Amino acid sequence: MSFEILVPSLPESVADATLATWHKKPGDFVNKNDNLVDLETDKIVLEVPAPESGILSKILQQDGAIVVTGDVLALMEIKDAEQSPDQSTDNQQTEQTLSEDIPLSPAVRRLIQEKKLDPQAISGSGKKGRLTKADVLNFIENKQKTPEPVIAKTIAEPVTISKEPAIIPTISPEVSSNFRPEQRVPMTRLRAKVAERLLQAQQNAAMLTTFNEVDMKSVIDLRNQYKDRFLQKHDIKLGFMSFFVKASIEALKKYPALNSSIDNSDIIYHGYYDMGIAVSTPRGLIVPVIKDADQLDFAGIEKSIFNYGTKAKEGSLSYEDLTGGTFTITNGGIFGSMLSTPILNPPQCAILGMHAIKERPVVENGEIVIRPIMYLALSYDHRLVDGKEAVQFLVTIKECLESPAHLLLNI
Repeated sequence: MSFEILVPSLPESVADATLATWHKKPGDFVNKNDNLVDLETDKIVLEVPAPESGILSKILQQDGAIVVTGDVLALMEIKDAEQSPDQSTDNQQTEQTLSEDIPLSPAVRRLIQEKKLDPQAISGSGKKGRLTKADVLNFIENKQKTPEPVIAKTIAEPVTISKEPAIIPTISPEVSSNFRPEQRVPMTRLRAKVAERLLQAQQNAAMLTTFNEVDMKSVIDLRNQYKDRFLQKHDIKLGFMSFFVKASIEALKKYPALNSSIDNSDIIYHGYYDMGIAVSTPRGLIVPVIKDADQLDFAGIEKSIFNYGTKAKEGSLSYEDLTGGTFTITNGGIFGSMLSTPILNPPQCAILGMHAIKERPVVENGEIVIRPIMYLALSYDHRLVDGKEAVQFLVTIKECLESPAHLLLNI
């Protein structure tokens, strides 16, 4: 029996998708729920699983095609009896391997099944050694780069050894210096959307940036004092981002203009705090959103950030994970950035930039001391936020971080 593989229902506000990669080719036997093809939208990559086991008979949409909900991607034939013994044995062995005590996400499980890999041979970088999609892809890439062993062949005929000196070929420096490779590739949907939104932010907003510096000693001391107990109780590490999320929420409550957005000629003041956390991925920059972050404690914020980071590595973020957001925090410090001017994430009117922590000499009570200092940058839309509010907002964050009692006592 033949049936059609259709484009699934796309998320709301997504008109179409680009067919990114086929993972199967015509004639391949496909197990139920195996990933057939990736569809790339403006924000996420959607996997199209096989609804039944069978043979992929015909592909109707090629890589790079623009598709919409309901388009026919391919045709499949249900022929379970025609599955070859080798395929059945391989699949059984793979399933047996995967049934062992190795927790795998659906995306990782499908990739291991497709490539017929042994998960025991792959080192996991996730929590408690869990395998991520990036671990499997890196393993495949490294495996492909490993040169095959050269097997010497015995020659039966007699070999004549020339007395002439061997001629070693050389590469002309003129040829190598003129070798100027180029590669033209189409821009991904995500990269194109990021470019569009960043250009929109610069063209449609009166964007300014104000700076300040914060002494991180109190936060570092508090974190070092309680990080072991925090990890033992909540099973999650205590990082710096939760402090910045909490401090930003306190500042937003004090200066609600920075938690607003423009809708035509109206200003929308949001009475909730959905915090976007910018994350860099191989596909580009994405901003998962922690909904109602003000209702979470430090452990809840850290767990949300960890879960989003894991999903980003595995490519399993949902469209709902990336929608909304009233304020964004971006941390260029993890890449070594000392100072930057972050660009607004429309329709939000403000974004906080964190940077690297460096020991610097500062003056305290008339004496020069060494302190761990971080530069902060706040970019804001001057149409909604006055300079005074922006400066005071950043000062509030500075006060909360230099004296964490503000966060704990809500003062």
